Amino acid sequence: LRNDVLMVAEVNFLCVHKKLRMEHHDVPVVTCLLRNYMKQFTVAPDFDELDVEHWLLPRENVVNSYLVSSPDDQEITDLCSFYTLPSSIPSSQSHSSLKAAYSYYNVSTKTSLLQLMNDALIVAEKELDVFKALDVMQNEIFLKELKFGPGDGKLHYYFYNYLLKHVLRSSELGVVLL
Repeated sequence: LRNDVLMVAEVNFLCVHKKLRMEHHDVPVVTCLLRNYMKQFTVAPDFDELDVEHWLLPRENVVNSYLVSSPDDQEITDLCSFYTLPSSIPSSQSHSSLKAAYSYYNVSTKTSLLQLMNDALIVAEKELDVFKALDVMQNEIFLKELKFGPGDGKLHYYFYNYLLKHVLRSSELGVVLL
């Protein structure tokens, strides 16, 4: 038998009790949080409330967004999100589809990004088969520690009518998918 206290510690309880599924009334606060975070990147979208509502408000089998609030004043301090894409597996006898999660926009101010992503993996594991993340923004912080392996492809962003003074490092890019 497993010790219940140990199980709670392993899951960190953040997934269940402190991390809240984003709701419509959170959109203004999440917009402010995201806009402040994105200022640090050389290239990043400038989200408004309609963008946050469209891209980050949870929709079943499309996008999941979770918020962490301060235990003191319930202020929202962190955001963790991922989107999902199902793929069919036509040549497999045992599995007809693969459900993949992709790390989306994450903001870490009080909770470490490593902890946020560890919790995202725990939440995603319940319904999804694989979790992927790009090496953009600050994702390098958790990729190695959480045992993400490098992909076999290259992703190229096409910026129409943009003038950049130098080739960007992945940590300067605040774009995942738009």
